[in-house]
Amino acid sequence: MIDHHLRALEAALFAADMPMTPADISAATGIDEPRAALTELATLYEGRGIELVERGGRWLLQTAPDLAHILRREREEPRKLSRAAIETLAIIAYHEPVSRAEIEAIRGVQISKGTLDALIEAAWVRPAGRRETPGRPLTYATTPGFLDHFGLASRKDLPGIDDLRAAGLLDPIDLALETQLSVEKDEVED
Repeated sequence: MIDHHLRALEAALFAADMPMTPADISAATGIDEPRAALTELATLYEGRGIELVERGGRWLLQTAPDLAHILRREREEPRKLSRAAIETLAIIAYHEPVSRAEIEAIRGVQISKGTLDALIEAAWVRPAGRRETPGRPLTYATTPGFLDHFGLASRKDLPGIDDLRAAGLLDPIDLALETQLSVEKDEVED
């Protein structure tokens, strides 16, 4: 039967995010002199899937070395999107289905093929068919993965201009242009 001190020691080591010194263990468990308990717990874990080890005066629970290969996973590092990719993604989300030429017209600059490839690789954008116009340009739209990643139920949940303004995300140039356009519109109507 395992006693209370061993259970407390095991829980403290399991929950620790860093190896623990005997002083750390003492503070966490209330065990005045944890060395005997550490030795006893290490004996209990011998030959099991995890083991209690001491490294440089600090104690930790670790996977048994002969089983480490089971837990080894390849992790894909998330890629950061470039500013061009973020702008392109926003244009596609708000204007889908949209062609490359339309994206370039809205952005005011050409986009590289790599930009769309990065968005397609991230599974946020997909080809949405061809437009029935001369040249039959390919159009792009967002995917369900885009909605999932950004926590949206549908594209209707994308923030509107008032939401963006309230969040302080509109450039002062955009605000000035919007004001100028509304003034010009008012003059035309008068």
